[in-house]
Amino acid sequence: MSVYHAGSRTVQDRVGVRGQADHVGRAVGDTLKPVAAAFLELQPLLVLGAADPVGGGVWASPVSGAPGFVRATSPRRISVAGGVAPADPLARALTAEGVPVGTIALDPRTRRRMRLNGRARPTPRGLAIEADQVFSNCPKYLQKRKSYETVADRAPGKPQRGDELTVEQQEFVSRADTFFLATVHADGADVSHRGGNPGFVRAASPRELSWRDYPGNSMFLTLGNLAADPRAGLLFLDWTTGTVLQLTGEARTEFGADGERRVRFTVGEVVETEAAVPLRWSAPEYSPANPDPAG
Repeated sequence: MSVYHAGSRTVQDRVGVRGQADHVGRAVGDTLKPVAAAFLELQPLLVLGAADPVGGGVWASPVSGAPGFVRATSPRRISVAGGVAPADPLARALTAEGVPVGTIALDPRTRRRMRLNGRARPTPRGLAIEADQVFSNCPKYLQKRKSYETVADRAPGKPQRGDELTVEQQEFVSRADTFFLATVHADGADVSHRGGNPGFVRAASPRELSWRDYPGNSMFLTLGNLAADPRAGLLFLDWTTGTVLQLTGEARTEFGADGERRVRFTVGEVVETEAAVPLRWSAPEYSPANPDPAG
């Protein structure tokens, strides 16, 4: 599979970074090197992204477990023990054979992250994912959290659903320093990370969010996917309580004359689940690369 499709090429050409993208794209492979496999086995959290084949919405969902719950079983395959919760909006999609999925493993302790995109199939233990793309990203805009603990005596709450953000959920978004963004294209899916100082995501109304697209690696996988298919899923995680806020809707990129890019996301559906993730992380040290959100 080619690293880039027409959507990514369109954005790269508009910004004038095709050459840089070709250089960075050479680091994308379809196999897990030993260092990547070792990294995955240390992680207590994995984020998955896919489209619901029935409702059509794109969602980003968390999966957690004791380190080792994600592991490489071959150079091109990982297993994920447990899978998403039965009430998760992605649960139905992941019962299908060969569904395109994106994954990202992010370690706040080391400010490292890696992405694996491929095809998932259900297994008796959870999921198996065959890799199409495997690559790492730089630590830019990642907040450092030095430690976490696992809370086993708090059951997840019942998912609360709606078609717009409540006032409390808008405040949740405004406090966020991190979220995950799932996107799709004709041949696959992807999950990326977005980070910044609190306030970098803005809730303009109960049905609209926006954020600046900060300079990155010039690949434009996410914005390229959105250029081809505006469906998107957002995952906000409260790192201290385990509450998750999942949104599905459509996102479009606005290109300013000064080179600034802003993404506007229109909310289609909202799912909030208290204590959905049993991990409780320490306070963040914000990345020195984070721009001033008021700028």
